[in-house]
Amino acid sequence: MFLKNCWYVAAWDHELIDGRMLARTLLEQRVLLYRGDSGQVVALADRCCHRGAPLHLGRREGDCVRCMYHGLKFDPSGKCVQIPGQDVIPPKLGVRSYPVVLRDHLVWIWMGDPERANPDDILDYPFLRSPQWKGVPDYLHYKANYLLIVDNLSDFAHLAFVHTHTLGGSEDYAYKTRPVAIERLERGFRVERWHMDAPPPPFHRKVIPDPQQNVDRRNIGHMHIPGVFFLESLFAPAGSGAEKGHLQGAREYRNCQFMTPETRRTTHFFWNYLNNFEGEDHNISRSLHQSLIEGFMEDKHIIEAQQQILDEDPEFKMLAVAADAPLSHFRWTLDKLIRQEQEGTRPVAPGARQPDPATAGAAA
Repeated sequence: MFLKNCWYVAAWDHELIDGRMLARTLLEQRVLLYRGDSGQVVALADRCCHRGAPLHLGRREGDCVRCMYHGLKFDPSGKCVQIPGQDVIPPKLGVRSYPVVLRDHLVWIWMGDPERANPDDILDYPFLRSPQWKGVPDYLHYKANYLLIVDNLSDFAHLAFVHTHTLGGSEDYAYKTRPVAIERLERGFRVERWHMDAPPPPFHRKVIPDPQQNVDRRNIGHMHIPGVFFLESLFAPAGSGAEKGHLQGAREYRNCQFMTPETRRTTHFFWNYLNNFEGEDHNISRSLHQSLIEGFMEDKHIIEAQQQILDEDPEFKMLAVAADAPLSHFRWTLDKLIRQEQEGTRPVAPGARQPDPATAGAAA
C-alpha cells in the first residue's frame, strides 16, 4: 500500500512549538513528534514498550520523554534510560525511533529502513527559505486516500469545472488549453500548460492592480514520488510575449503541496502558496491563503465523495482519458517502486532539485 523507504512530511515546525507533544498517525503507524530543549526534533513510536500506553500523554523532559503510566523514560534514540525503582535496565528495552530532518520549516520523516535514510534525498524547495517569496503555511486533513489527491493535482483540466469561481476562472481553461510539454521522470512527471488572452481567475484578480486586463497564464506542475507537488504559475499581460521569455509586468507564484498517508483512506495535506511581489503588503499573502483554502475545500468535497463511492464498490475500475497520461505514469512508477521495495531491490534515488529562486523567473 505504501512506499516506506522515502521521505514524507510529518509536520510544519510551528506545530511543535511550546513543547507540544504531537501525536500523528503516518502510514498507519502511530508516531509521537516533539522538539527537545536542545532544539532537536524527535520522532518515536507512540506506544510505551512496557504496557502500551501512548507516549504523547507523557511528559517531555529535556530531549527525552517520560511515560506517565509507570514512569519509564526514553531518550531521542528510543532507548529506555530510566525505570523508577529499578536500577538495571534491559538493553533491548525501548521504542522505535524514526529518522527526522528539519528543513525549511518542514519536518521530514523516514518510515522505512533507517539505514537507508539519506537526507540528501529530500526534495529541495528553495522558495520556502527565500525572503523574496512570501506565503502562509497550512495543513488540511482529507478523508481520502492520498493518491486521489495526487490524481487531482496531476490534472489541470479540473480547474475549469471544480474551481470555476475560485482558482480556475472559467470552463474555457479545459477546452482551449493543451499541455505544451509532458515529461515523464524516473520518479514523477513535469507538465507545462498555457492559457492565452483570458480573464484572470478570481484569486489572482483580487491581488492585481488591473483586474479587468486579460492575461497569458502558464502553469508548470512537478509531481514527485511519494506525493510531493510543486506548481509554478505565471500571469503576464496578454500579448506581452511571456511565452518567449518577456516577463515585464508578470506576476508569479510558487505552490508546494505534500501528501502524506495517514491511513489507506485518510491523508495529511501540507501546503504553502508563495508569491514574489507583495513586498510589505502582507494582505496579499492573506488573500491568496484564503483563496487557496476555498479552492482546496472544493477539491476536498469531491475527493472525499469519490472515496466513499470507491469504498462502496471495490471492484470498480477507473478508466483513463488522454489527460490522464501524467497521473497514469505516476501510479505505474509508484507501483513499480513499491514492488521493488517488497522484493528487496533498491529503487532509484530521488535526486531531484528545484531551480534556485534567483533564476526561477525565466520562462520555460
